[in-house]
Amino acid sequence: MIGITFVDRIGSGLWASVSVLYFTYVSGLSVAQVGTLVAVAGAVGIAGAPLGGRIADRFPITRVLIALQLLRALASFALLTTDHYALLLTYAAIGSLGDRAASVLTKLYATRVAGPDRVRYQALNRTASNAGWALGGLAAAAALTLGTTSAYRWLLAGDAVSFVAVALLTLTCAEPPSPSRIAATAQDTPHSTPANPWRDRTYLAYVTTETVLSLDDTVFKLGLPLWIAHSHGVPHGLAPLLLVLNNVMVVALQVPLARLGTTTAAARNLLLPLSAAFALGGITMALSATGGTLRATCLLTASAILFTLAEMLHATVSWELSVALAPGTAQGAYLGVHGLAQSTQRSIGPLAVTAAIATGPLGWTVFGATIAVTCAIQHRLVRDRLQPTPLSVPPVTVSEH
Repeated sequence: MIGITFVDRIGSGLWASVSVLYFTYVSGLSVAQVGTLVAVAGAVGIAGAPLGGRIADRFPITRVLIALQLLRALASFALLTTDHYALLLTYAAIGSLGDRAASVLTKLYATRVAGPDRVRYQALNRTASNAGWALGGLAAAAALTLGTTSAYRWLLAGDAVSFVAVALLTLTCAEPPSPSRIAATAQDTPHSTPANPWRDRTYLAYVTTETVLSLDDTVFKLGLPLWIAHSHGVPHGLAPLLLVLNNVMVVALQVPLARLGTTTAAARNLLLPLSAAFALGGITMALSATGGTLRATCLLTASAILFTLAEMLHATVSWELSVALAPGTAQGAYLGVHGLAQSTQRSIGPLAVTAAIATGPLGWTVFGATIAVTCAIQHRLVRDRLQPTPLSVPPVTVSEH
């Protein structure tokens, strides 16, 4: 599955970096239309996480993943067939729904196949994901030097083909045992009610805090580039360099850092240094506005390092706690609800970051402090709920394709 993630993210890297340009220059959409399309697709995608998790508790996860990858492929190929706005919006929304559902199911697969080693498995998976994104992005940048509409179309086609390849590779993966399906088969009382994450107030509160902790994603996609663009004397070329720094750090350090959170207690304890990283990241962003070019560049680089560290620590904490807090018989449903945090963050994140930018240095200080306080809240929230033993199933041997 790690190799599958790599192929998947190469395709996503081809498309994500040029999607807005494609809709603008190939489909001929206005800025408002592109913004609306992206917003609607993102909103529809929010439903993909809980829907995918619920289905995976009832059907073999590899089959569901194959179906979702083919759905994503069809949606991408469909975008090539029309410039009609309503159809483009529909196809983009379908693709977003499949993308968010597939993301949750990939995490669920890792949970079931890796057992107690799920954090290390996810770290390897995330490293492969970042490497794939980088490779796809570089290929897209090279293709765009041609400056033709055909280049855009070939990049979108490459994204679609990657989903077909991923679906075929998933056929080679063994199906891991599902605690929910095993429990359902073993029960003699067919009317028993499975655990419902929507009635679990503690888990819902945990997911709410996760939404705030996931804001680091928007910092790199929107916050740093916009802050640099509006900072006096800071070279605009620093923005892509900091994104490269983020990617390189994740590829190099995600797996080693994951070793710090291989148990539930250790993962929870990481919330404290995570809180410090967020707070310091906000402070260095604020201070970058108070000096000359060299000082600002150094502080922005320090902020990028701190937010990347926070990103990696949060990923490690999230992988462990989201599973440890979920009943083994409803892991899919619970991880689906947990997936709402990332999906929701994609909607509120831009608002939070632009508000911080508009407020100035104080805004970034408040931004970092707010996430830091949320880390402390989550640390307290999960204390009484955590189980003394992991809830994962034993690991099984699978193909790494």
